[in-house]
Amino acid sequence: MYTKDGESYYILDAHVALWDARPENQRNIHGKQFIDCFYDYHRNLSPESEVWPYEEYLYQGGDRLLKDLFADGYVDHAIFQPAALPAFYTNGFGQTEEAFALAQQHPDKLTYNHCWDPRFGEDGLKQLREDAKRFNLKGVKLYTAEWFGDSRGWKLDDKWSYRYLEAAQELGIRNIHIHKGPTIRPLDRDAFDVADVDKVATDFTELNFVIEHCGLPRLEDFCWIATQEPNVHAGLAVAMPFIHTRPRYFAQIIGELLYWLDENRIQFSSDYAIWTPKWLVEKFVDFQIPEDMTEYPALTTEVKKKILGLNAAAMYDIEVPEELRVADDPAEATPEAVSVA
Repeated sequence: MYTKDGESYYILDAHVALWDARPENQRNIHGKQFIDCFYDYHRNLSPESEVWPYEEYLYQGGDRLLKDLFADGYVDHAIFQPAALPAFYTNGFGQTEEAFALAQQHPDKLTYNHCWDPRFGEDGLKQLREDAKRFNLKGVKLYTAEWFGDSRGWKLDDKWSYRYLEAAQELGIRNIHIHKGPTIRPLDRDAFDVADVDKVATDFTELNFVIEHCGLPRLEDFCWIATQEPNVHAGLAVAMPFIHTRPRYFAQIIGELLYWLDENRIQFSSDYAIWTPKWLVEKFVDFQIPEDMTEYPALTTEVKKKILGLNAAAMYDIEVPEELRVADDPAEATPEAVSVA
């Protein structure tokens, strides 16, 4: 919980990870390229006081995560959103067993989401069913630009993707988080395009599609889709640190999201360990959209509370103490699609 000026905020970090990018786990040069790209985002967008030494950045471990998020970072609950990347890392990038064990040890603080790749076909569907039972999955994280053999990406509206989404719906996995954001070397930019979100959101109305990184740098495309599809949500991972380096750009991002969507469909994410939540929470609570950007809705304390935790808590049925809720509780909201025609 974070308290400032007499207001208390429930903090749910909707996008965190435990990764291992140490040289002994790098399968090839692409493993180094990937983590180096992460580190470039980290050091270029963070305050100088928050920049980690490169060697520490390669692997954090559970003890540091618990400290950075819950002891220092004001976080009340966090959700693991792993990326596998077996083409780049021998034992995978996201550490499934370590993260899941940590979530089991701290179920009041951590939720574990898993991942799938529809290019694994029937074998992958079988594995999904086993994973859903083992991890008690409420959500998954999808990486459409991930490499698989000669393939350098897939689309949400592919035939096999529909098979997996149908299985998720059947298994009660209703929260589908998808990386649709900046290119990460060596992955291909176009494999992160947001266009395929439109079709699946229409065809799977019982699922929530959380578009991580809110489509950046395709924010306008994302907003035109999300305003028509009430089950499409915006994750602020990667967008958040611009609050430090380019505050007017961040104001544009959050302003556009508030204009096109509504405050119940935007989720705070630190994208740990690319960034730590402490300084992001502090800066967001203090942030105001500049007065000359008059086309955007007001970023009120109530709106900030929803974005910082109440929205994701409602999506994952996480109980929030009564004193930390707002009058217009997002758990009770049923947003309707908006037509701009």
